[in-house]
Amino acid sequence: MQTIREQRQLGSALVALRAGGHRVALVPTMGALHRGHLSLVEEAKRQADRVVATIFINPLQFGEGEDLERYPRREKEDRQALEQAGCDLLWMPTPEQMYPAGFSTKVSVAGLTSRWEGEARPGHFDGVTTVVAKLFNAVRPDIAIFGEKDFQQLAVIRRMVADLDMGIEIVAVPTAREGDGLALSSRNAYLTEDERARAVALPKALNAAADAIEDGQPVNAAIADARQALDDAGFAPIDYVALVDSATLEPLQSRNENMRLIAAGTIGRTRLIDNVPVDAQKQG
Repeated sequence: MQTIREQRQLGSALVALRAGGHRVALVPTMGALHRGHLSLVEEAKRQADRVVATIFINPLQFGEGEDLERYPRREKEDRQALEQAGCDLLWMPTPEQMYPAGFSTKVSVAGLTSRWEGEARPGHFDGVTTVVAKLFNAVRPDIAIFGEKDFQQLAVIRRMVADLDMGIEIVAVPTAREGDGLALSSRNAYLTEDERARAVALPKALNAAADAIEDGQPVNAAIADARQALDDAGFAPIDYVALVDSATLEPLQSRNENMRLIAAGTIGRTRLIDNVPVDAQKQG
């Protein structure tokens, strides 16, 4: 696996990767890689001939008081994991390369970013879309792979790609989970042993709510039960628990054909997000 730290070296490396008409897939990450990230690389290998991964802890998507400084950094382990997974090229730009002196442009997606994570973390999605647009422009992949755990982010990136005619296929990979159902996340490393045991209430509450809605129970009641389960487990604050349209992310008060349950809350000092699909065809 080739590792590049200077953007000026990236162009020639990409030309070599594409030689012979090879298709390139991009897997953007912020490092601290776990099995979920590696599942993205595995999918990229299935979808394309060559795989490029990026590791960049993007300061633009962290708000004031968030965990930019303590976000896990494990460069040596990440490089080894990517090489073992079959990644062809790792690009690790610095903040100074991505945002040089005088940088003053941002990419912003309206509508999809106004609720949920956008409301809880003002400015977060402008940071996400700006850095992803820059990564796309630099690598110019045929395909980009993202996980469903950050479900709103996935929808926002799809909207950006469509609106800006980027011509990149966005492929989603289902959320990777621990044996007890907790979604894999780099931030899980922040959890104490007690918090980790209680954090599993998040996927359990969402799955119970999904089952209830699929069985025909009222949406409001299912969501209220999920919030209560999170409260009982010690999540505080609970930013949101909602049934939304999978494409528009607008809240739903009743079933439709395209549903997703999403939630975010903090346990201890760690903010966790999760989501589960709701099957409109399933009947109790």
